[in-house]
Amino acid sequence: MFYTHTTFIGIDPTAGGRPFTYAALDHELRLLALGRGDMDEVLAFVAGQPAAYVAVCAPRCPNQGVMDRPEERERLSPPPRPGRWRNFRLAEYQLRLRNISIPQTCANEQDCPAWMRKGFELFHRLDGLNYHPYPQDEKSHQSLEVYPHACYAALLEHLPLPKHSLEGRLQRQLALFDCELNIPDPMLIFEEITRHRILLGIFPLENLYSAAELDALVAAYTAWVAGTKPDQVTLLGHAEEGFLVLPVAGLNNRY
Repeated sequence: MFYTHTTFIGIDPTAGGRPFTYAALDHELRLLALGRGDMDEVLAFVAGQPAAYVAVCAPRCPNQGVMDRPEERERLSPPPRPGRWRNFRLAEYQLRLRNISIPQTCANEQDCPAWMRKGFELFHRLDGLNYHPYPQDEKSHQSLEVYPHACYAALLEHLPLPKHSLEGRLQRQLALFDCELNIPDPMLIFEEITRHRILLGIFPLENLYSAAELDALVAAYTAWVAGTKPDQVTLLGHAEEGFLVLPVAGLNNRY
């Protein structure tokens, strides 16, 4: 098995024009890298990996019209109502049925927000580095789409708190810590909070990751599950649009 020499990378381009955030884990869930850089810097890091699964927090491509095809709509359970959901990707429909919100991906690339277009470009350049769309048997370099909000909902089995809030960040980091990532236990923060520090407005948050870092970390963790335990992931969507990968074996009907 090549997995002991594989790097599992998560990339969050959702800040748009600002630098991407990326995280890398080894096969034992040890944190190898956590940083920021522009697309070229991140791709240089990715290109240097002898084997890697790269999870990107963005759609692989624009909407390919799968939900506008009568034969595809008839296969769904429950089937969408006539005229509804026609300009959504299949994965987006499947998540929204479960009460997990996700941005709509338009069919026209120019109608998509900047962070999505950055994601399209990133996937295209990963293709040029010989990264194959997940899942591919016996391919040492694979790429996959993840949606961090849905990943955390699946791990927690309920909708997470707002990701930019203090409690939302604590919740997400604790979920990752419970998944045995080698990262700081966020509960230790509370051991350092005293009345005096609160009055002074000093909070020991050095070991609490930012929202973007937590998104990159859950993407890297999803890549790790996809690469090492493929029977423990859920794939949503359609191969033509690229599968969306979640780091759990099954999903609840509603979150």
